[in-house]
Amino acid sequence: MTESNASSMTLAQEDGESLPEQGESSPDNETDDGARHATEESGSVPATAESASPSSGTGRRRSLRGVMTFGVLPALIIVLAAAAGYLSYVDSSARASRASAISSVQAATDGTIALLSYTPDTAEAKLTAARDLLTGSFRDDYTALTNDVVIPGAIQKGISATAKVPAASTTSASADHAVVLVFVNQTVVVGGGAPSQTASAVEVTMEKSGDRWLISGFDPK
Repeated sequence: MTESNASSMTLAQEDGESLPEQGESSPDNETDDGARHATEESGSVPATAESASPSSGTGRRRSLRGVMTFGVLPALIIVLAAAAGYLSYVDSSARASRASAISSVQAATDGTIALLSYTPDTAEAKLTAARDLLTGSFRDDYTALTNDVVIPGAIQKGISATAKVPAASTTSASADHAVVLVFVNQTVVVGGGAPSQTASAVEVTMEKSGDRWLISGFDPK
């Protein structure tokens, strides 16, 4: 073998050691190929802001649903129930007040006529019976007045009195208390004299005792 041939073989060997054979891959290429292969097998895609947004929206919807279920709706139900209870109470109170107004006006009207109407022959019986329509200190005052003044005067002087109530209206009314303004026309005859007529207004205070309205105040206006 000649020296030139030996040199050529040496160079060929050196070139073969430094260059990869055809079909071989470098370490970097193998790493990239492996990553791509793993990605293709798993079917996963690297997370991005766009891919994360649907799950974020779902979380917000779930959070809103939780707030509506455990926060807003129970509070709204409580408010509605309280409002219904209050309206029921107001309606019940209004009906009770209207009923009290009607019944107390009638009781005040009847009581006023009974207190102010008598004749010489009936004064003692009527005015004594009228005390059962009264209550409290007013009953005591009326009893003293009729016993000391009205009954003796009616018998001795022949006094007759007739009261009529052309109108009456409620000033205030509750379930057990009412104030009624009563307008009274009273005709009085003394002995054989001419009748005299007077018109007045009386504020009658009523108190509920059981199922009856009783007069507890009688104040001329």
